[in-house]
This record gives sequence, C-alpha cells and structure tokens, in this order.
Amino acid sequence: MSYYTIIGLEVHVELLTETKMFCSCSTKFGSLPNSNVCPVCLGLPGVLPVINKKAVEYLLKVALSLDCKIPHRSKFDRKNYFYPDMPKNYQISQYDLPLSQDGFLEIEIDGNRKKIGIERIHLEEDTGKSIHTGTIDKSLYTLEDFNRAGVPLLEIVSKPHMSSPEEAGEYLKELRAILFSLGISDCKMEEGSLRCDANISVNKEDFPELSRKVEIKNMNSFKSVQKALFYEIKRQTEMIERGEAIQQETRGWLEEEGKTIFMRGKEMANDYRYFPEPDLLPLEIDRIWLEEIKNTIPELPREKKRRFVKDYNISNYEATVLCDNFALSKFFEETVRIYDKAPVITNWLLGDISKYLNAENLEITSTKLTPENLSEMLSLIDNKVISGKIGKDIIEEMLRSGKKAEKIVQERGLLQISDEEVLWNLIRKVMDENSDAVKEYLKGKTKALGYLVGQVMKQSKGKANPQITNSIILEELQKKTGEA
Repeated sequence: MSYYTIIGLEVHVELLTETKMFCSCSTKFGSLPNSNVCPVCLGLPGVLPVINKKAVEYLLKVALSLDCKIPHRSKFDRKNYFYPDMPKNYQISQYDLPLSQDGFLEIEIDGNRKKIGIERIHLEEDTGKSIHTGTIDKSLYTLEDFNRAGVPLLEIVSKPHMSSPEEAGEYLKELRAILFSLGISDCKMEEGSLRCDANISVNKEDFPELSRKVEIKNMNSFKSVQKALFYEIKRQTEMIERGEAIQQETRGWLEEEGKTIFMRGKEMANDYRYFPEPDLLPLEIDRIWLEEIKNTIPELPREKKRRFVKDYNISNYEATVLCDNFALSKFFEETVRIYDKAPVITNWLLGDISKYLNAENLEITSTKLTPENLSEMLSLIDNKVISGKIGKDIIEEMLRSGKKAEKIVQERGLLQISDEEVLWNLIRKVMDENSDAVKEYLKGKTKALGYLVGQVMKQSKGKANPQITNSIILEELQKKTGEA
C-alpha cells in the first residue's frame, strides 16, 4: 500500500518591538516575572487597547517579502478561550480579514525548487507563560508569568503544500533567514520568539477520502519539528494499516522520549467564538506608507545567495549556509572588504569558527572576533609568519577575548619557524626516529613524505613552516634515493 503525506506549518514569530502589541509595557526578555505588565495587557475593566504601529510595519515587511496580497482594509477580532496563561480569557487576533494573505516561499530540495503557498499572515498578541514547578502537599501546581502576554506575535500560516519532513525543515530555515534579514525578530526558538505548530495527515494513494489532520505542538528546534513529523508519519501509517481511524486532535511532542502524545481534541474556528474586537476600529493601510515600507526591504537571502556564488566564487552550498545566517553573511562581506580572498574566509567561517559557535550556541555577533582581526590573522598565514595550524589553535581565543592574532602569537611564543638550519636539525631528528617511513618512501610509497612532514609539525608544535619543511624533507629523501 502506498501513502503520501500532507504537511502545513503555522509559525509564530515574536516581533522586536520595544513595547507590546496594545500597550506601552516593555517586551524585554528575562525580566523579573510579572514585572512588565499593566492594566491593558492584564485585561482589567475599563482599559482600551492601542495598536502598535511598528508591529504593523513589521508584518507588512514580511508580507511584501513573501509576495502576499495586502488588502486595503483589515480588522482585529477576539478569540475567546480560557487558559491560565491568557489573563483576559480572550486573545486579540485576526480572523476573516487578516493584514495579508495568498503569498509563497520558494524552497530548494536536492537542486529542485518548489513553491510553498502562504495562506495568510496576521497579527495577534502572545500569551503568558505557564511554569510547572512541582508540588505542594502532593498536589501539582503551576505558576504564571504574564510578562510575555501581549507581546506582538506574527502568525504565518502555510498552505498544505509540503510532503515530507525535509521540505518542512527547509521551509523553516528559509523563512527564518528572511525574518532575520528583515530585522523584525531575533528568531530564537530556545527563548520562544520563533515557534512552530505542524499540521500533518497521512493518506492512501488513490483513496478519495483524506485522513483527518493532526496538529503537533511544543517543538523548540528545526530538528524537533522534523523528528516529530517523522514520528507522526510512522504512527499514522501504522494506524491505517491496522484499519484504525485517524482522529483530528492536538498532540504534544516529547523531545526526550522522541514521541507525540495526545493533548486534546482539535479546536475548530467556531470553538473560539470569534467576533470583531469592539475596542479597535478597522485598520486601513495607506498605499503611500506601504510603498515607503517596500523601499526599506533589504536584499533577501535567496538573491544574496545568487550574488555570493557569482561575485565571490564560492559554492552554492557555501553561499546557502552563509546566507541562512544574516549575522554570518554580514560578517563575511565585511571581512571580504578588508581581505579579498573570499574562498579562504568562507573556509574559516564555515569550519573552525562555526564549530565554536555551534558548540557554544552563539551567534558570531555575540563573540569578540572582528572582521579586522580575522583578516589580520589570515594575512599572517599568507606571509608565513604563522602556519594554518597555529591559526586554528588561536582562533578560539580570538573569538573569546577579542585579542589580535599577532599578540596571541607573541604571548604564546608561536612564531613560525622558517630558519632552514633550525628546521634541518629538527628534520634530521625526525628522519632518524622514523627510519621505517624513510624506507617506505625509498620503496616508492610516496605517502610516507606526508607522514614525515606531519611528524615534524608535531615535534615543532605546529610552528614549522610546512612548505620549507616539505621541501627540505623531499631534498633529503631524494639524496637517499640517489645513494640507494
């Protein structure tokens, strides 16, 4: 039996505004619990919301970047539900007249491009945060922090155009890169500023009736989204094989256990009893203002990738990795302006530097490395002052301390050895201690040369000039070949 998968994603993005969606409370992350609240975001009697213009501007930037249609008239609605983390017991959102709809995002999988439709993009206010802390007298209890309640939230709803977890992952990466390049969000999934819910159904080929979709929540990374989708495909397929019906429901993702669990039956639109927000007038978008916003949109990641490949002679893969991270691509271009060897810079950024950033969970802007300092280090390698290995040894300290390469080299005594007499004595010692490798070379096994060079580098702690070392060893081996 053949099956196919239908996937749609709902992405929630906290916006980088200084104040909340409908009041003047701060949106600063990490403040003391319940310190960034006021009568408006707590929904106290008699208060009136006021729309945050900057949040509307940010949405319009995203909508224009995703080729969405922007109607002249929009409105806000009340979405009614009773959860502990929603202080007003309703959420101001948008229902039938969102600020934008009907766009697309293009992704690339294995060299093939595919357009994923965007159903709608709308604005709403975020909920608070429930903190499940433990028990009192053997009873579970939960604390509520309402600092996040009212923070401007963008919801981007895709059409069900994705057919695999890989496509969903690529869609999220491409979308995050666009959002980051627009400067509207920090997109930190670990802090909840970028969240994703997935809707998925598994269906039989040539079977007219579609399975009911399942919604998956609580995924805090791109990898989690893909793993949850793979798990759900397997679970639903096995249910169909057993003749069981798929129920329309909301399931949560348990990262540590690697599985989804039932949370509740899936709510329908009428469960929320939407009605127009009585305290806010309909919103009309001025076309002149919209044109001004359009002119502020920077170069988007896909266009930047094409330019990087063309102008800097790097591979499509390298350009993709650089441009998926706005901060990294900006650092790259700033470095190229100083040190004009783009492929060399790319190797360092995607190699040792990215390895450090990933291990420490940092953006390059959170380190003390500057384009000027990286350029200086690469010039020292070019000028044979230090070797590439020494560069690898000191780059982590440069990232942490912001020190210049030359200063670190002097402090550690890491200047490259280029004196041929000093190198010759070191090489003779290595060749005496590794006579088997010398014999192997004399028998025609030229790989032994690389081994001997490696031993000299090891003995010199990476300070030996590799080119001169290679030349001297080769000269000595050729002499022995003549003697043989």
